[in-house]
Amino acid sequence: MLRRLYPDQPESFAFTPANLAWAEAQITKYPEGRQASAIIPLLWRAQEQEGWLTRPAIETIAEMLGMAYIRALEVASFYFMFQLRPVGSIAHIQVCGTTSCMICGAEDLISVCREKIAPKPHELSADGKFSWEEVECLGACSNAPMAQIGKDYFEDLTAERFGEMIDQLERGEVP
Repeated sequence: MLRRLYPDQPESFAFTPANLAWAEAQITKYPEGRQASAIIPLLWRAQEQEGWLTRPAIETIAEMLGMAYIRALEVASFYFMFQLRPVGSIAHIQVCGTTSCMICGAEDLISVCREKIAPKPHELSADGKFSWEEVECLGACSNAPMAQIGKDYFEDLTAERFGEMIDQLERGEVP
């Protein structure tokens, strides 16, 4: 699947002072000439800071690591853990869509996402608070169907429970 950067990009990116110090410390973990090996943790930190990976963030990180922008973009676009378009300000929900989850009801979870968030994956909800996507195996096959919200796994979901979880998040509660 070809993944492209979102067309509407911010003009600039800068790590917060704390994240910049963290990034610089990560780079020192690699031998001279191999600093580009820090690309994944730095991209991840930029995504955690901004919610998604912007072109200016990728450019900044490429420059920090002394690598060509295109090489950094190749990494960012290859790994699906990197979001290349804006995600919900409260939650970006990833619904597992592989065999075990589909057999056990992932299509019902996707229907909840279409109803409560947006008709299509990678679209923001009308208020910008939520987004969703179907992803490949998240490794919780014995407890299917499941979804990942942020860094948390939620397993053995029903459509009803999943809808309640989204409502809880909307109210500022932890599901």
